[in-house]
Amino acid sequence: MKIKLYDLAHSRAGDKGDTLVLSLIPYREKDYPLLKAKVTAEAVKEHLKDIVAGQIERYELPNLPALQFVCRQALLGGVTTSLAMDTHGKSLSFALLEMWIENNEI
Repeated sequence: MKIKLYDLAHSRAGDKGDTLVLSLIPYREKDYPLLKAKVTAEAVKEHLKDIVAGQIERYELPNLPALQFVCRQALLGGVTTSLAMDTHGKSLSFALLEMWIENNEI
């Protein structure tokens, strides 16, 4: 069964120049292994392909538990140069949560 990430987790966004940082934090710690297995850097890159032009790196934060994605070339140049409505990329946390994953545990 497919499920959207917003059913399992919440997200926060931050920025530095043209780099967007997205966190993915499960509501329940027991869902962390599923997120780790399904929400890869490649899957996020495919999901955000129309938004993120550069590389995406994933970092695991097992003690929290959480995942962090560093997305390069994601903010049309950054806060001071971008003409985008959301120069900080705050709405992109919800864009990540719109991603579908396969959940065989349901």
